[in-house]
Amino acid sequence: MGGQPLTPPVRTRVVIVGAGFAGIAAAIVFREAGFGDITILEQADEVGGTWRDNTYPGCACDIPSHLYSFSFAANPDWTRAYPTQPEIEAYLVRTVDERDLRPLIRFGRTVTEMRWNDASATWSVHLADGEQLSADVVLNATGPLSKPLVPHIVGLDEFQGTVFHSARWDHGHDLTGERVAVIGTGASAVQFVPEIADRAAHVDVFQRTAPWVMPREDRPVPIWKRRLYRRLPFLQRLHRWRIYAQQELLAFAFFGNERVTAKIVEMGEDHIGEQIADPELRRRVTPAFTPGCKRLLLSNDWYPTLARSHVDLVTSPISHLTVDAVVTVDGVAHPADTVILGTGFAATDFLTPMRVYGRGGVELSETWRDGAATHLGMSVSGFPNLFVIVGPNTGLGHNSIVFMMEAQLHWIVGALRYRVAHGVVAFDLRPEVQAASYAEVQARMKGTVWLSGCDSWYRSEDGHIDTLWPGFTVDYWRRTRRFDPSVYVPLDPTGDSEARSTHG
Repeated sequence: MGGQPLTPPVRTRVVIVGAGFAGIAAAIVFREAGFGDITILEQADEVGGTWRDNTYPGCACDIPSHLYSFSFAANPDWTRAYPTQPEIEAYLVRTVDERDLRPLIRFGRTVTEMRWNDASATWSVHLADGEQLSADVVLNATGPLSKPLVPHIVGLDEFQGTVFHSARWDHGHDLTGERVAVIGTGASAVQFVPEIADRAAHVDVFQRTAPWVMPREDRPVPIWKRRLYRRLPFLQRLHRWRIYAQQELLAFAFFGNERVTAKIVEMGEDHIGEQIADPELRRRVTPAFTPGCKRLLLSNDWYPTLARSHVDLVTSPISHLTVDAVVTVDGVAHPADTVILGTGFAATDFLTPMRVYGRGGVELSETWRDGAATHLGMSVSGFPNLFVIVGPNTGLGHNSIVFMMEAQLHWIVGALRYRVAHGVVAFDLRPEVQAASYAEVQARMKGTVWLSGCDSWYRSEDGHIDTLWPGFTVDYWRRTRRFDPSVYVPLDPTGDSEARSTHG
């Protein structure tokens, strides 16, 4: 037979790190796109990610149920307008089982290091038990809310009572009749403090900055509506898009729309006024920053809990801990039997403690020392065939991160298909594209509420906002609709750039 010799097909062995929302979605989307050689590495013994780990009392999502779920795996049986942790975890487990993903998952596998091999154009994935896997493509899906942030407080190690982080809740410890010190007033504390207040003898809540807390429009979903969604799925899809549009409108407040911001301030202050009678407590819970600069929180029972006689809101900064108390800078010792850290996550420590070495042995955290520069939060120059889901500058303050995940996966599938169709073994993000992308993101960030003067987990130590997308989600969706090979440089198996113009 004449003609050109056939080129052997490009291998696509994909390793996905993490089996939370992002990892599960990636496995489903990749397999449906025809890429079946998939291994998911999960350090725990079950799927679910942050919704497996965060089991504190009252844990729930602040995005409505029908939007905080996969578009390709609708759940007509959500029982509440806002999903609770047990329901979300059950949804993820059920989705994994219904899509028969368990054969792809290796549980109890912790990735410690990933190294790019220029000679073979593959990734070497190192596990804590000493095993190594080879991958053509790696997708990191560990997410930004997987590493609890433990604050550096003098004496924390000397405290002789019980100490735990809200993301590692000690369900074997009974808080009944105890004096409980809660450090932090973020999203987790706003949910669990009202739940533990009934059992504890006394609760001290240590607040550094008062958050904006809005009413939570939560209600049960009636059985008739669940049945309707099951029989007529298009009605559920319409409801999902209606929620999406409502959430998207919130972005106007983050991008400097004074009218929307004023409305949120009014709602927040009315919420305080309706639920707290004491003028002094009202003053201490009223934020001094623009709504949205720190995460907006939703709760109907936070303020009533703070107003209870056995709950004290402490606004004096913490000095140190003794063996049995939390001492504030004013010299007051607050006795405690248990300290609960509601201090959130190390959201700006992307991919750590995993070490990732790219071309020439360059380490990723060193590359990001002066800012977590990427293109669309997914690709990093010098790290070929590595994709990150919910990476730098893709988080949201107003809408569903699941929407962003699916947009990212659409782009990545486009990359995998292009790789096979054009025989590209590996491609690396062009450094000039990365520089321009990061510069644009930081320039757009300057007009947002996130740089209006507050200190939040959104910001890195150097003041950059490397966590959030500074635009509407529909804009991100538009940018990821079509894979653009021109932003990458094709590489041959030695790590050298290919000269073939057909690859851009």
